[in-house]
Parts: sequence; C-alpha cells; structure tokens
Amino acid sequence: MPTESRTARLTVLIDPRKKAVFEKLCAAEDLTPSQVVRRLIRGYIEERLGRPWQPAGEVRRRSGR
Repeated sequence: MPTESRTARLTVLIDPRKKAVFEKLCAAEDLTPSQVVRRLIRGYIEERLGRPWQPAGEVRRRSGR
C-alpha cells in the first residue's frame, strides 16, 4: 500500500481504558495506533464507496440506496 504524501490530524476522544487496551494490541502486532486507525478508515471508505480507495479519486456515494 503506497504511503500518501499529505496528512491531516484527526482528534478522537476515547475511554482511557479502551485506549490502553488498543495501544497494547497494536504494539503486540508491531503496529502504531495511527497505522491501525488509517487501515480502519480506509476499509470503511472502501466499504461505503463499494470500490477500492484511490487517493486521486473523488468521493462518490454508492448508488442504489
């Protein structure tokens, strides 16, 4: 998966206990929490668009609601 050249900050408020467990699970897989969150967001986008994510592509909703 190619790394995108630009980034933006996303602030998420989460229960401190969930954060601690999440960080431990990420560390156990040798991943950073940011890597896992980016993967989750990409999966969500692809699921909602109904096609693989392409950074240069425009966001269009899936038809047939």
